Amino acid sequence: MAGHSKWANIKRKKAKTDVARAKVWNKLLKEITVAAKLGGGDPDANPRLRAAILKGRGQSLPMKNIEGAIDKAVGNTDANNMEEPMYEGYGPEGTAILVKCMTDNRTRTVAEVRNAFNKNGGNMGEPGSVAWGFAHQGVIIIDASVYEEEQVMDVVLEAGALDMTSVDGVFEVITEVEQFNAVSAALENAKIDMLSAELAYNHSTPVQLEGESVQVLMKLIEKLEDLDDVQDVYHNAEFDD
Repeated sequence: MAGHSKWANIKRKKAKTDVARAKVWNKLLKEITVAAKLGGGDPDANPRLRAAILKGRGQSLPMKNIEGAIDKAVGNTDANNMEEPMYEGYGPEGTAILVKCMTDNRTRTVAEVRNAFNKNGGNMGEPGSVAWGFAHQGVIIIDASVYEEEQVMDVVLEAGALDMTSVDGVFEVITEVEQFNAVSAALENAKIDMLSAELAYNHSTPVQLEGESVQVLMKLIEKLEDLDDVQDVYHNAEFDD
């Protein structure tokens, strides 16, 4: 699990939110709407919705916006037209990249994603070329300077977490998708704040990048994330901040 790079990604996304908050919020609200439409409006019974709400709260998305998106989800015909393609590709030194999208026009989206890859030091792969190496899991980040490791570990493991590691000044908790609700709820009940909580795609075989390759990858990821139809970008690179 590329824990170090995952937390680096989270920190970078938070910094980016300060510059493009409205765009980030729009993507979060789109995910909340579709999650509620597909799985119902009760986050306790819908792991995807719970993850989307927690992610939104982590990006300072107002609760009234979240609640409004959920309330409108059942009658939102636009949500029925949304597709969720996943595109795969490569960055510098063969790094694996997974691009999660949400779109009402797949032709437009794939063209934009391919263009971002081609113009920024990467290339798109065939379906299945890199996705096999990623696992869909819950990822919860907790500030290690605030809580004792044993305290957090007792809570998350009892609730059904797969693993917890200490890396880069944080505790990183990994769960199966089905256990995400139980683990995140247990942390809330224990009054343990989460810096981040989301359903993500983790790669078990990291690639170490240095120097110019890091800059090329960061630019490629930034260009992909700037696309309106791209919800998240995952990769298997590790590098120093």
